[in-house]
Order: sequence, then C-alpha cells, then structure tokens
Amino acid sequence: MYQNKITLMPQDILEKEFKIDTRGYRLKEVDQFLDVIIGDYEQFFKIINSLEQEKADLLGEIMKLKQELRNARVNAEIVKNTDAPEVTNVDIMRRLAQLEKMVYGKDE
Repeated sequence: MYQNKITLMPQDILEKEFKIDTRGYRLKEVDQFLDVIIGDYEQFFKIINSLEQEKADLLGEIMKLKQELRNARVNAEIVKNTDAPEVTNVDIMRRLAQLEKMVYGKDE
C-alpha cells in the first residue's frame, strides 16, 4: 500500500555502489551504515504490514458491530410499535411462580 510512496527498497540500498574518489569515504563504514538502514527499512515494512492487517481486522469488526446495531435498532423499533402490553418484572415473577407450581406441584 505504501510501496508507491517509498523510493528506496532494502534491496536498492544493499545493491547501491558509490563512486570512489581519491579522498572518498571508508567503504567499511559506509557498508555498516547501509546495513543499519536496510534493517530499519525491513522493520518499517513489517510494522506497516502488521498495522495494515490490524486495520483490516478492526474495519471488519466495525462493520460487524454496525450491522448488530442496525439489527438491534430494528428489533427495538418492532417491540416499541407492537400493541402487546409491557412486560414487567412483576409479570415475570408471577409467571415463574405459576411454572414452579406446575412443575413441583406446590400449592401456596
């Protein structure tokens, strides 16, 4: 994804050859420095790839949660618009008591 915006790739740095002047740089120092740069580039690419994967996973999760939210809103709207009487905790407790009587045969 970011490869279009990055000029140098690790392999480009590795294969770069400099012209040597009479008063040029020490080749060993240049090579060591370029090795550090290559290592950094490789780490950057790994980090970018892992972040892109994490981003894709999070976007998928967001889409899933948005769909769940839509479904919940639709269900809430359906429940809100039904003419059924509102069920309260007292109603639930009464129903449970009746079920217990039926199951356990207890009379109060």
